[in-house]
Amino acid sequence: MTRSHPETFRSIGQVLAGHVLPRLEHAQKRPLRVSCLGTISYDGATEADCVDRSIPIGEAASPQDAMALAATRVARGDIRAMPDDTLRFRPRLIVVQDSASGLVLAGEIRAGVILWQQPVASKAEATRIVLDATRLRGRAFAATGRGDHAAARDLRFQAARLEARLVDPVWREIAAELRLPEAACPRFPQPTFPARPCAARRSYGVSHAQICRQQRP
Repeated sequence: MTRSHPETFRSIGQVLAGHVLPRLEHAQKRPLRVSCLGTISYDGATEADCVDRSIPIGEAASPQDAMALAATRVARGDIRAMPDDTLRFRPRLIVVQDSASGLVLAGEIRAGVILWQQPVASKAEATRIVLDATRLRGRAFAATGRGDHAAARDLRFQAARLEARLVDPVWREIAAELRLPEAACPRFPQPTFPARPCAARRSYGVSHAQICRQQRP
């Protein structure tokens, strides 16, 4: 009679694939780069004059360090487009990318607090987000065509907020383990059309592909 022994050890290949190789891949994609996406304006600027811009914040060795760095800078309110106050910068979104421009984390800024977005959990969810964001950008394009720059900017920001969940698959598991707040994960955004000027309310809109292009040296 033969006895069956429970498997208590995994093969070397399983260990390499599950632990060693992912860690090596993460190490090769560091340091992580932290930037802030927002809108630049000046005194007397209209919505048509406002410009979306990415401001570098710094580098970090891990997603946790990147979150801490971003939280400190946002809380202090010292993210500026220029050393002086010639141009005003309204921060809207924090983006953390690896050295290959892959998205690691992103979070919306509200009242001096960063609401980190939950990464997508499946390919189907990622596809739905891409479709929803594309529709919002189409509406933004139409709003720009009729001269409604405030509405266009708000719609572009809603699209960018959705795309902030499109974390690179390499980092998706780590981002999910951070247990980001569910409040930072709006699943069904409702488009709004603000009438206030950009000095009072500005929205940022940029696709994930545009984020990658902006961050490349």
